[in-house]
Amino acid sequence: MNIQISLATIQEKIILRNLMQYYLYEFSEDDGIELNELGEFVYPYLEHYWNEPDRYPFLIRVENQLAGFALLRRATYFSLPEDLPGMPMVVAEFFILKKDRRKGLGSQAARWLFDQFPGRWEIAQMKTNFVGQAFWRKVIGEYCRGAYGEVLLDDSRWKGPVQVFENSARFIDGSISNSD
Repeated sequence: MNIQISLATIQEKIILRNLMQYYLYEFSEDDGIELNELGEFVYPYLEHYWNEPDRYPFLIRVENQLAGFALLRRATYFSLPEDLPGMPMVVAEFFILKKDRRKGLGSQAARWLFDQFPGRWEIAQMKTNFVGQAFWRKVIGEYCRGAYGEVLLDDSRWKGPVQVFENSARFIDGSISNSD
């Protein structure tokens, strides 16, 4: 399976916006998200991914066909010590088309994304997203060989589990360690 993951260009923003419709539709039952007057779901932060630093929009393709996307950003769900270097990386949104699920594509894409940003990661799922929780626990558990934490938040910032891990130790001089 030939997987390509690339930063979405400004010209590809419409592609990501269109894929976002399928993603938001899947969450509409649990999240209560409503259609706008044009019959579209609106993701209010999409424009930010081309206008703000520390936001990264990725498109995922298989055999040159669109298969999904990932939106990453520097942020945190927690109060962190001021001496912590840099903000953690957060998976804001992650989506694989249904036809491409259960083939290892999502896991492979997630691992590739992790490898691009060594450091602390925080990955949150909605309290009712049991499929997403199982996916991320499995992917992160395999990636970190079980060395990750999970916190169940229920506050104004988030309601649901958040997995936390550090992947800097996987890297030596900017390349992946041979021990993996």
